[in-house]
Amino acid sequence: MKDQRHIVNDKITFRELVLRIGSWTKVFAGQWKSILAITVCGALLGLLASLIKKPVYTAETTFVLEESDMGGFGNFSGIASMLGINLGSLGSESGLFKGDNIMELYRSESMLSSTLLSPFDGEEDLLVDRYIAFNKLAKKWRKKVDFDRLDFSLQRDDFSVQQDSVLREIVKEIRKKNLNVDKPDRKLNIIKVSISSKDEPFSKAFNENLVENVNHFYLRTKTKKTSDNLAILQYQADSVRRILDESLKNLAQFQDRVPNPNPLLQQGTVEAKSRQVDIQASSAVYQEVVKNLEIAKINHRNNTPLIQIIDRPRLPLEESRIEKKTGILVGGLVFFILALFFIYIRTLYVFHLSPE
Repeated sequence: MKDQRHIVNDKITFRELVLRIGSWTKVFAGQWKSILAITVCGALLGLLASLIKKPVYTAETTFVLEESDMGGFGNFSGIASMLGINLGSLGSESGLFKGDNIMELYRSESMLSSTLLSPFDGEEDLLVDRYIAFNKLAKKWRKKVDFDRLDFSLQRDDFSVQQDSVLREIVKEIRKKNLNVDKPDRKLNIIKVSISSKDEPFSKAFNENLVENVNHFYLRTKTKKTSDNLAILQYQADSVRRILDESLKNLAQFQDRVPNPNPLLQQGTVEAKSRQVDIQASSAVYQEVVKNLEIAKINHRNNTPLIQIIDRPRLPLEESRIEKKTGILVGGLVFFILALFFIYIRTLYVFHLSPE
């Protein structure tokens, strides 16, 4: 090794390459005891890590999302125009949840925060309290936050600045480390939502609550237009029906007062005819309103997307831990490479940089 020189230019012959490999092999072979000792230490550390490190539990929910096609109902828009109801506008699909937007909804701070503030399996504690407990955040953040004074059971509007800050940081951690939302196949409408944590009950409960909250919000927002339109038409139908019933009642009362009007006196039949006209007008309006109401119900049903759960998380959850063999192999391999690198650096220093 003393006769070796650094490569001055970028050219090297095959003979020089073989000689260098051979010389370094002799160096490493001479240090085999040190390499073996370091490798064994790495294997033992890997074994220790596999025994100490807690397993990670993953809860997964997969569901299919089928959007409706409302384009075929544009022809009915003219029927409701006389009442000021625009059914045709409901045929165009809203862009709010097109494509992958619903996946981003699962990652939103609003949905994650509301899920964290949900009860944990019917207990008094909330999911956020469970997360703080098993992650030992009270100990990690004790210099900045006094968790004993934080009450997350309050209404969100009553939260202090510190409570909002803590909740926001936990949401960031969950979004970064625990939450995964994707499509197993980009061509399909199947979405998979998975939550991974070191606490098995938390993973299952958080996954179920998150899916329920997001899907409920999605359905409610997606059908808001048709739901509002349906409520207006139903109110109008009820109002017209009350007017029609009142007109029928008034006609019956008049006929009871004058059971046999004199046919020679036309003035006596005017009120009866007037009430009959009111009934006919109310009946015509009621018929059109009911027709529009039925169309609105069809619109509402067809505008409601189908969300069908395929797989739900069930105990025991999928468990991910470092196997003993894997820990030993990875630890030994990493420390073996570090041992070679250390001997290589030390040898270069001894022969080229150390004083004579």
